[in-house]
Amino acid sequence: MLCLCVKTKAEKVYEFNSTCQQAYQEIIKLKLKEGTLLIEKAKKQNPDNLIPLFLESYIDLFNLFFYEDPAEYAIKKPLLAERLKQLETGPQNSPFYRYCLSATYLHRAFIEIKFSENWRASWDVRKAFLLIKDNKRVFSTFVPNDLIYGGLQTVIATIPSGYTLFANLVGLSGTMEEGLKMVSNFANSNDPYAKLFSSEGAFVYCYVFYHIANKKHDVFSFIQNKKLDVVNNHLLAYMAANIAIADKRLEYSKNIILSRNKSLDYSPIPVWDYELGLIHLYHLEAKEGIKYYESYLSKFKGNFYLKDNYLKLSWCYYLEGNMQAAESARMAILKKGTLDTDADKQALKDAKGGVWPNILLLKARMMSDGGYYKEALLILNGKSVNSFSSEEEKLEFEYRLGRIYDDMSRNDEAIQFYNSAISIGENRPEYYAARAAIQTAEIYERLGKKAQAVAYFKKCLSMKNHEYKNSLDQRANAGIERCMAK
Repeated sequence: MLCLCVKTKAEKVYEFNSTCQQAYQEIIKLKLKEGTLLIEKAKKQNPDNLIPLFLESYIDLFNLFFYEDPAEYAIKKPLLAERLKQLETGPQNSPFYRYCLSATYLHRAFIEIKFSENWRASWDVRKAFLLIKDNKRVFSTFVPNDLIYGGLQTVIATIPSGYTLFANLVGLSGTMEEGLKMVSNFANSNDPYAKLFSSEGAFVYCYVFYHIANKKHDVFSFIQNKKLDVVNNHLLAYMAANIAIADKRLEYSKNIILSRNKSLDYSPIPVWDYELGLIHLYHLEAKEGIKYYESYLSKFKGNFYLKDNYLKLSWCYYLEGNMQAAESARMAILKKGTLDTDADKQALKDAKGGVWPNILLLKARMMSDGGYYKEALLILNGKSVNSFSSEEEKLEFEYRLGRIYDDMSRNDEAIQFYNSAISIGENRPEYYAARAAIQTAEIYERLGKKAQAVAYFKKCLSMKNHEYKNSLDQRANAGIERCMAK
């Protein structure tokens, strides 16, 4: 009788049952309310199952990543730490033990970056890396390892020079080639867990292969061939629209945003207004750009890229000729946001400079960034460096023509103007010369001339104290890794 009455402590488990799988699928589509209800259902089904806790980490990640609400972060911050402690109570003989911990540490790191806690984020990335590396060793056939371990290896291999000391101190290391192979294998695997996490796998695949592997065409082929649901899955829609803007496919991006499922079941993230504002600005549709930027800024509660967004809003008003509103937006750059991103630092520099950009160069830049190359070239038709008074404008003119010809696949002309930009600006603080070196390197890389490509990537790395230093150095490091790979 006594033995029967003794209360035994129930063992925790990692049970990714059908309810948890359904919850995950809803959450990854950004249907967070439905995902939360299913998590509560799963908790009632088995209070000792730790997978619902793991899924709650995704909800906190998406809410805090897209909204950046400081008040919500203050509430959630201790809960993020408590969740990790609870996940540590699970059985260590399960492949999900280290996997869930690794992913949850990564989630917290992404959140910490958004709230300017970069040092904390760095240590959380280290913990995530070591956990998944160990899980890969202990459970070598557990396919989901490749999603996290491959992604981390790819990024770590291209860390900018400003962060390599920290990476070496905490033991972070990786090879881009191996990392990309793991991500690709996962995204194309028929393993049941790979299929369960297929949307997340597609998200990681597209970003690392576009921005790091520089396989841009392959990414859009992947989206098409895999028939990614960019209508009913808002996370994939966000990713595809974002990459399309980076690739200057504005109509493609606009179609994704406007065609997505408008059901109220989805979280109304403000990023759609931001992307539409950018699309209209790049087509010099300033009035529409203002509408969407103002809407975005009224909903967004964070600081990440806030100065940059006010800079672009000021350009919209400037292009409209409304200088009072343009100056007001510029003043907001001085007062709001942080300096965590290169773009925000650049926005503050521009605002403090007190000089508005040359209207012709600004229009050419917007049209070029939007993929309207012929129109951009027409704006600069008949102009030369002698048409501009300042060294910065002369430098930007040479660089801008290089970019336009580059995007039109007129390689010889592009290289000519890029070299002129490097000559003028390699010792100046503007980013144009360093970016020109990157672009020239990538032309040679496409042509199979890897030695010349590496030389220009190294040229970029040799330039000091310029704008966007960290992000451009990362691109250069990634380029060298690609060219040196077997």
